[in-house]
Amino acid sequence: MLQIRLHGRGGQGTVTAAEMLSLAAFEQGRHAQAFPSFGSERTGAPVVAFCRIGEREIRSREPVMAPDVLVVQDPTLLHQVDVFQGLKPDGWVLINSGRDLAALGLAELAARLPPGHAATVPASDIALARLGRPLPNAALLGGLAALAGIVSLEAVAQAIRHTFAGRVADANILAGAEAHAWVLEHAEGAVPC
Repeated sequence: MLQIRLHGRGGQGTVTAAEMLSLAAFEQGRHAQAFPSFGSERTGAPVVAFCRIGEREIRSREPVMAPDVLVVQDPTLLHQVDVFQGLKPDGWVLINSGRDLAALGLAELAARLPPGHAATVPASDIALARLGRPLPNAALLGGLAALAGIVSLEAVAQAIRHTFAGRVADANILAGAEAHAWVLEHAEGAVPC
C-alpha cells in the first residue's frame, strides 16, 4: 500500500488534492482513500490531508505517519512544521516552489533520498497563469504523476473532470499537464506516464 501525506494551508485545495488523487487511483482500478486532518479551520491555517492507494481493500483509517510520498503545497511550511517527519528512506517529495531544493535549504534531504525522488514545481505560478488564482492542487497532481508515476496524467485529468466542471476543469487539466511537462523536463529521474 502506498501512503501519501499532503501539507498545505487552508484555502489551497489540499483536501481536494487528496480526494482527486484517490479518484485518479480508482480510475486506474486500484483501491484508495482520502481524508483530511484539520487544526484550526480557517484560511491560511496549516492543513494535512492523507491518501492511501493499494491493490486490495484498505482498512486502515489512521493518519499517515510514515509516508511513501510527501507533497508540500506551501513552501512556507517547510520551516514552520516538520513536514518530513516519518518520510521513508526511499520516499518521494514534491514541493510547490519555483526555487530548486538547494535554494530551499533542502539539498541534504535530497541527498538522503534516491536520485530523482525529490523535486520542486512552480505549481502556484502555473495555476495562476491557467486559472487566474494560485491554487496549486491540480498542478501538483500532474507533477506528482511525472515524478513518481503513482497515477497517470490521464487518470489525473479524469479525476479533475469528476471534481470540477466546464472551464474550471479545463484550466485545472491544463495546469496539471503543464506541471507534468515541467517536472519531466526539470526533475532528475522523473517518470513519463
